[in-house]
Amino acid sequence: MAIANTITNLVPTIFRAMHTVSRENVGAIMGVTLDAQAAAAAVGQTVRTPIAPAAELEDVTPSMAIPETGGQTISHVDMTLTRSKAVSIPISGEEELGLGTMADVVMEQRIAQAIRALTNLMESDVLTEAYTNASRAYGTAGTAPFGSSLADAAAIRRILDDNGAPGKNDPAYRSLIIDSEAGFNLRKLTNLMTVDANGSDQTLRNGILLPVVGLGIRESAQVVEHTKGAGTGYDVNNASGEIVGQTTITLDGGTVNSTGIKAGDVVTFATDSNNKYMVNTGLTSTTGDIVIGNPGIRVTVPDTTEMTIGDSYTANVGFSRNAIALATRSVAIPRQGDLAVDRMTVNDPVTGIAYTFALYLGNKAIKFEVSAVWGVQTVQSEHVVVLLG
Repeated sequence: MAIANTITNLVPTIFRAMHTVSRENVGAIMGVTLDAQAAAAAVGQTVRTPIAPAAELEDVTPSMAIPETGGQTISHVDMTLTRSKAVSIPISGEEELGLGTMADVVMEQRIAQAIRALTNLMESDVLTEAYTNASRAYGTAGTAPFGSSLADAAAIRRILDDNGAPGKNDPAYRSLIIDSEAGFNLRKLTNLMTVDANGSDQTLRNGILLPVVGLGIRESAQVVEHTKGAGTGYDVNNASGEIVGQTTITLDGGTVNSTGIKAGDVVTFATDSNNKYMVNTGLTSTTGDIVIGNPGIRVTVPDTTEMTIGDSYTANVGFSRNAIALATRSVAIPRQGDLAVDRMTVNDPVTGIAYTFALYLGNKAIKFEVSAVWGVQTVQSEHVVVLLG
């Protein structure tokens, strides 16, 4: 079809483009609580997203009376929409004529690339929000996980269990988002590549990563490489020590070295080397407070105890669905309208993300625009764990 002056005729092309990219690099988006609406919103606007708890199983007991069970408290989170992004796809009459019958193919590919760019940025935002607001970390910085066994997944599950994260034994509710190197290691493991041990030939034949110890394993090209803060020499500065459950840690004696302690840094204490805590709020002075993720310190740390910032790492992330919320909206338009001659919002059938498609007419040229507004927020840091790589 020729490029028409209505987006309606472009719908088949839009959906073909969505199916091309909707499962690419969106492991984190698929695992969070998604609030995707066609309603328009502006950057800086606050939206309220409902958070449903995990379902609870109950015993079936025969009775002539209907049991009054199943009630749940639906919580919510208020978040700010921080991103408003668009991708323009211009084409002139001369260009369309030159493409001939390939015009549709080129348009489909350009739409696919537009959706890909927007989705990848959302994915990156989700993963950055997750790891910088996590509770604890496990693993060795600089070493890809799953080098020889599935023990890393079991460790992430244990921390989530210890922190009371919902979705136990439900890989649709708990996710572990990993980079391609960790995925490569998983696919090399004999117990996943051997059909009788795996219980399926999906990993061997198709490379599909099946759930492991109750975690849905998903890959993402947007897993963040965190560079550690350069601060050194920080010690606990609290006469009574930092007690179990404390999340605000008072420090002194540090050397900032330009970056100090950064959100996303992994810190340990000399008297508690078994626990690796995630910094949620950093410090760029020699004395002051940092905030670590809930549920906080697990072992009382005495006054003057030395704190160490761990090495730079790859931030693979495990979390439960209720821990992180992503809200997407359409870009706000003045009530008088704008120069677009047609506009429609389409929800990606796989991810549920709402994208707005608009058509602008020019002089012997047109421009399609694909846009979205979104925000992401960690709701419960205790339900997020970093797997170091």
